[in-house]
Amino acid sequence: MLKGKAFKFGDDVDTDAIIPARYLTTTDPKELASHCMEDSTDPDFIKRVQPGDIMVAGRNFGCGSSREHAPRAIKAAGVSCVIAETFARIFFRNSINIGLPILECAEAARAIKAGDTVSISLQEGVILDETTGKQFAAEPFPEFMQKIVDKGGLMAVAQEMIKDGR
Repeated sequence: MLKGKAFKFGDDVDTDAIIPARYLTTTDPKELASHCMEDSTDPDFIKRVQPGDIMVAGRNFGCGSSREHAPRAIKAAGVSCVIAETFARIFFRNSINIGLPILECAEAARAIKAGDTVSISLQEGVILDETTGKQFAAEPFPEFMQKIVDKGGLMAVAQEMIKDGR
């Protein structure tokens, strides 16, 4: 079960807003996190986000370049999950590959307000806005995707498989 405070963003949040291109010279997660959302509509996001908090956005979250830095910056900032109406496909794939849970649920993305407390069951696809009491249904993660997220990313799963001789 994931639980945190909601940070709300709009439609078409691109990877340059998530992590500005000027910081792409590093792959250090802490450095990336320190600049997360710096060029967005909430440049003070990183000063307020707490471990476990949740990002909520509109359509086409993570559009733009295919850089893996964007979901890494979000995860390193302590965000436990991103809920959006829709995600750019490459951002979706990159997020799962690095172990950042994301859920598409248009109804939740529209209804949840900034500051609401949100809890999420990835296995069941249940999103609960504890502030309002409203519950939403997202598509639960398939078992193989849940395993990738649980292990911290695709590389961790691959390393485990190699170690186990699979």
